[in-house]
Amino acid sequence: MLQLRPNCEWCDKDLPANAPDAFICSYECTFCADCVGNVLLNVCPNCGGGFAPRPIRPATEWRPGVSLGKQPASTQRVRLKWPRGEIAEFVERVRNITPERR
Repeated sequence: MLQLRPNCEWCDKDLPANAPDAFICSYECTFCADCVGNVLLNVCPNCGGGFAPRPIRPATEWRPGVSLGKQPASTQRVRLKWPRGEIAEFVERVRNITPERR
């Protein structure tokens, strides 16, 4: 089950569980659409992978035990592990390689 992290790791924007502008990589690193498109250029600064829109967990319990109320989003904020200058160099190095070839 996805953690549904509550913030963008770059700009710290709040990304509630129902945020349509939340993006994740395959390791669940979480960023807002603006940072993914304009700063990170679809390169996860932590793993080098690409991003996909984060799914929205249903608020309604359509099936027993399966809903945001039964399996809430994380409240632990996550920040970047790498210095921003190093991230810029990393993104520039791999951005022209498509995610499936990284």
